[in-house]
Amino acid sequence: MTDKSFAFYTLGCKLNFSESSYLSKQLVRAGFRKALPDEVPLLCIVNTCSVTDQTDKKCRQLIHKLHKQYPDSYIIATGCYAQLKPDEVFQIEGVSMVLGANDKFILPDILQHDVTIKDDKIVSEQNKDSRFYASISGDDRTRQFLKVQDGCDYFCTYCTIPFARGRSRSGTIAEVCEMAQTAVNEGSREIILTGVNTGDFGKHNGEKFIDLIKALDKTSGNVRFRISSVEPDLLDDELIEFVAQSDKFTPHFHLPLQAGCDETLKLMHRRYDCDLFKHKVELIKELLPDAFIGVDVIVGTRGESVEMFEQSRKFIEDLPISKLHVFSYSERAGTAALRITPIVSPKDKKLRSEILLKVSADKLSAFYDSQIGKSKRVLWEAKSDNGLMYGFTENYIKLKTDYNPALVNSLQDVMVSRDNICETDE
Repeated sequence: MTDKSFAFYTLGCKLNFSESSYLSKQLVRAGFRKALPDEVPLLCIVNTCSVTDQTDKKCRQLIHKLHKQYPDSYIIATGCYAQLKPDEVFQIEGVSMVLGANDKFILPDILQHDVTIKDDKIVSEQNKDSRFYASISGDDRTRQFLKVQDGCDYFCTYCTIPFARGRSRSGTIAEVCEMAQTAVNEGSREIILTGVNTGDFGKHNGEKFIDLIKALDKTSGNVRFRISSVEPDLLDDELIEFVAQSDKFTPHFHLPLQAGCDETLKLMHRRYDCDLFKHKVELIKELLPDAFIGVDVIVGTRGESVEMFEQSRKFIEDLPISKLHVFSYSERAGTAALRITPIVSPKDKKLRSEILLKVSADKLSAFYDSQIGKSKRVLWEAKSDNGLMYGFTENYIKLKTDYNPALVNSLQDVMVSRDNICETDE
């Protein structure tokens, strides 16, 4: 293989972006090079997502687009969609190789040993693969996503992640801290801890997520840490209390609620009830009044009656949260939810989604109002947009200012005002 140019195309979660960035660096170390923006790459590597049928469709559309744009390039499909439906992905016109979600990490070795990338499919059974591959994004020096955990043992009725990502596994505290310190030494000012079920860190090696947090808090250098989504039953009160007194961990939490009704939570096989979730949110706001709390919720899951949805809506309205991420239930082959009846119509799912999106907009507006006039520390990013630059406060408010290259990757105390707040897709 003489031309060793490649380009990554990533869909889905922050974990996927972290892994794509890490793999990109590994390919460069193996003698490959990133394709320039105006050239045709030899390898188009598509890191897929499969959280809903719609994301499957987006993956297929991207592959079709790439094949049309670069008909002579090799398209390598990997990630969750490739893991769950390898035969379906393999049949997409233009696909030369399919690699499972964990198998993507052997790509540099495959290419180094001149294994053919035409008509090849390598998909290991996830339940037999217990290896953990650490990764950290490196494309943006300012903010990096550090993968600390992978896989999930929860098997919620609506979810395919355990089938796509395998069982829960993680790195060690020593390994994660070393990667974090290296990133800081190279100039990173913010590190986001990410995983499939982040709070499950250390489950199989005797370590605990709270101990990882305490160890990372000792990282030397001018850096702050942000914790991505944590299951409510794994968010220990001790962890909330520790974040509240830490100088390095930000007052920002992302919690998957999924439904504000105990009956719905049981249908979903979630491992907590509304009382526990409410306790976590109230403790956060008691100890960290300015904390940003993002919450995931699913509408229209099988078996969700009008009364159950209304109970969920009322519960969410009464919570002191900052923003909702609203998802409409999507049927996934092989999940236990397919045995539940009745089915919620697409029309009702759309209506329920719109109702909660309005609740979210009101919550976010109220949160912003509560922050006006307060001084927050912003980490300014490099991107320039029409003479403006952007950055996030410790409690995840996106602010803007006139572009100044001297501010890039610096932390600056800024007064929050209506004029400098921007919307975010947190």
